[in-house]
This record gives sequence, C-alpha cells and structure tokens, in this order.
Amino acid sequence: MNCQLAADNILFENALYRVIYDAVGSFLPCWLAYVAAGLAIMLILVNAVLLGAALVTWFERRLLGRFHNRIGPNRWGPFGLLQPIADLAKLMTKEDLIPAGADKITFSLVPLVMMAPLLLMTAVIPFSKNTALANLNVGVLFILAIGSLTTVAIFMAGWSSNNRYALFGAARAVAVLISYEVPVVISLLGVVMVAGSMSLANIVQAQAIPFLLVQPLALLIFLTGMSAELNRTPFDVAEAESEIIAGYHIEYSGIKFALIFAAETGAMLVVAATIATLFLSGWVGPFAEYIGWFWFLLKTLLVLFVFVWIRATYPRLRVDQIMALSWKFLLPLSLINLAATTLEVFFLRDSAGTLATIDLWIMAGINIPLALGCIFLFGNLVPENAKVLSVRPTTVVVPAVATVEVR
Repeated sequence: MNCQLAADNILFENALYRVIYDAVGSFLPCWLAYVAAGLAIMLILVNAVLLGAALVTWFERRLLGRFHNRIGPNRWGPFGLLQPIADLAKLMTKEDLIPAGADKITFSLVPLVMMAPLLLMTAVIPFSKNTALANLNVGVLFILAIGSLTTVAIFMAGWSSNNRYALFGAARAVAVLISYEVPVVISLLGVVMVAGSMSLANIVQAQAIPFLLVQPLALLIFLTGMSAELNRTPFDVAEAESEIIAGYHIEYSGIKFALIFAAETGAMLVVAATIATLFLSGWVGPFAEYIGWFWFLLKTLLVLFVFVWIRATYPRLRVDQIMALSWKFLLPLSLINLAATTLEVFFLRDSAGTLATIDLWIMAGINIPLALGCIFLFGNLVPENAKVLSVRPTTVVVPAVATVEVR
C-alpha cells in the first residue's frame, strides 16, 4: 500500500490511531504499520466494550441495591468490584449445551451476531476531540441501521433453539422493534436538522447549548424507544421470567450465555454514550481539549443512572400497553417535534443554513413548553386505552361432592 494513500485514509482523523501509526511506523513498512495500528485500535475497542459491560453490570447491581434498600454485591473484592469476574468464571466453567433438534450453526452464531453491532457502533462515537475511529458523515444513520441488527440476533436465538418459549420471546422483540423504530428515527430527524449534519462529531460541535434543551421531546422519545429496543424494564417482555421463563436465551448456557448477557449490558452502555453525544454535548466541557474524555464519561454515567432509575421504578408493562405507548404516545410526539423543528429551522437559520446560539435559545424557549404540554395532553389520553382489562365478576358453581361414610 502506498504510504500517501494510507495517510489519506479516514482512520487518520483519529488522534490515537495516528499516535500508534507513528510509533510502529518508525520500524515497520508503512503498509504493515497501517494494519498494525488498525488491529491495535480494534483490540482497544473490543476490550473497552467487554470491560465496560462488566463495570456496568456491577454499577447497575450496586445501584439497584440502593434503590431497593439492600446491599447488592459486596463479597468479591472491595465494594463487590470483582463480582463480574466471579460471574464470568462461573459461566466459563459451566457446560455449553445445545438442545436436541436445534439449528446448531445458527444457535452458535447468535452471541457473535449480538456482539458485532456494539463494536461497529462504538467505532463512530467520539469519546473526545478527534478520537472517533471513523468520523462518518452518516453517523446517525449508521448507528440506527447497525443497532437494529441486534433484533435479528434475538430472532435467530428464538428460532434456532427449538423452544416455544424462546420463539415467543423472539417474536415479542421483533414486534417491539417494528413499533419503536419509527418514532426513534423520526425523533433524530430533529437533531439532524438543527445540527445540519449526520456526523456525530459535527453534532457535538453544533451544540452551543446542549440539545437536551433544544430537543427535549426528541430526547424523551429516543430514551424511551431505546429502552424498549434494548428490552430494558419496563419493556422487557422478551425476557419476561414470569411468563416465558427467560425468553429467547432460555436454552443458552456457559460462555454463550455470558456473551449474550455482555452484549445486552454493553448495548446499554453504547446507547448511553450515543445519548450523551447527541443531546448532552458529548465531550464538550471546561478544559475539553485536555479532559474531554472525562466529561464524556461523566455524561454517559448520568444516562446510565437514568436507565437504572427507570428499571428500579416501573413494573413490567403488558404487550398491548407497550404497543399503545409507541403508536398512541411516542409517534404523535415525534411527528409534532418534527413539524415544530422544521418550522423553527426554516425561519431561524441564516443564509448559510446555520443556526446561531441565540437561535438555539429561542428554539429551547419554544420546545420546552411544547414538550411539557404534549406530554400532559397525550399522557392523559393514552391511559384510557391502556387500562387493565376489567373482568366481570362471575359466579362459580361448585358441584356438590358426595360424602361416603367409612366404617
């Protein structure tokens, strides 16, 4: 590979990649340094996702313990920090079983198919300035498209397990994805219009004020929709233990189950990082040139806290309630947000098609009352269609039982 062609590659926009490339390029040919730097970055991403999933597991269990007024994991290591390692060791020593009659190839591919989208999504998220592995100009579209592949893996798990409960859980996951993908995509259109770009790095730069204030409805819709697509409580009908035992992954054991669980937890981490990027200004903060990664991690932890808070607060919804929430609440809100944002951008943008800081504050002043009014209005309409089905009292006639006298 020509050295100039390698230097013009999109990977060189990543500051860490350039450092690694320059370090190994001093004693390796340019084409080999190009490959070695890429492999090093991939190794960092894979281990960051897996280690992050383990830490998020510990964080969630400790926080749920506080919410539930109990201790949580506290035996292995200080504050229970080594509990994820103990869980991994336990799962690695368990027997890896495959059900009789299962599609063995599809069954075995599910953990890999679930893990791959997380690594691909992580590659386009800017953790600090010029640190995204690939600054795609269609980053938002890339995340939406790649994130949907997880549901394909869930359906593969349900279909290949040769288990009715697993198939029920997979079918529920597909139904939820179809329902919630529509408002989620529409909600991000407002963010893209305000920023004028689908690049995640450009969206961060466009947030003179956090889009949390400019697009509050979009944040609510995206947070709710992604909770449903991640099968997080109260939307975890695909893993409803009280109804279908464990859902789509009931037949998985050992290391396969560990990978599926790590993919689910890692997906929450990646979604939290995406929300921090799109709505909380990403790595922007005081002294961001030096500690931008710190602000990014702090905002990601804040979003993770909200995810756990929601899980500890709300009970599981029924399938019909989940569908009603999507089609009768989130979809109208997403359309209203899209219409309002379109009008605001049309009237406020300058001749160059950009929005000044004062324009963003004007939009925030309009969209925050609009969001509160819409939530109040549609929040009062939806429960009328999602009430628990009333059951008429019936009289049960118990037949008389003949008694036999025993002498």
